[in-house]
Amino acid sequence: MQTEEIIQLKRFGEKLRMLRNHHHVTLQWLANKLNYTTHSYLSEIESGQKVPTTFFVLKVSRLFDVSTDELLKDEFELDLENSRICEN
Repeated sequence: MQTEEIIQLKRFGEKLRMLRNHHHVTLQWLANKLNYTTHSYLSEIESGQKVPTTFFVLKVSRLFDVSTDELLKDEFELDLENSRICEN
């Protein structure tokens, strides 16, 4: 993996954690909402140990009502104040 890719993956994990913390939800709650049986995969993504799939990024984007650009591009910051949990 190239260094740039590793940095981006760590940044994605940071952003996922920021969204979770901002909305006061646990890894287990998020795992349930995203249809995972355990939260271990999510924990590994947040810590930069696993690479999120495109499908995973889309699910997170829809759940928190943020753009995929905000999640994936390091030069974009999350707009936490306008993010929200979409239950549908």
